[in-house]
Amino acid sequence: MTDTRDDVINDVERWLQDFVRGNGGAAGTVHRVEAGGLVLQAAFNIPEPVLRITARIPRGKGMAGLALERDEPVSTCNLKTDSTGDVRPGAKAVDAKAAVALPVHDDAGQVRAVVGIAYPDERDLGETQMAELSAGASRLPA
Repeated sequence: MTDTRDDVINDVERWLQDFVRGNGGAAGTVHRVEAGGLVLQAAFNIPEPVLRITARIPRGKGMAGLALERDEPVSTCNLKTDSTGDVRPGAKAVDAKAAVALPVHDDAGQVRAVVGIAYPDERDLGETQMAELSAGASRLPA
């Protein structure tokens, strides 16, 4: 029996919540694929201004949209909000030294969700770290 899209997203949400809890200070989002874009499904440790901006992401826009478009992980560094919590122009996530967006596939190989993780400290998001995160995403229940 093939899991439904909702089953996939719910499993991803549980995985992300556990990941954020186990990585003190990390923040995360789950966006589901809908009508060629991404709709925010769940968020952990994300401030309200960022939630408003990321509620709907067009295909190819921002880190999550690019991960959907390319069907591969996308990473960046030095994402910031200002002291009031408002997102500065060009910012894509919470206060973070490193962030990554990972596509999540269903059993048929279709991207059904995109997981975003932001770290409060410097992380090596080079080939080794990206491979580890991608391996984690590939093991998500789907």
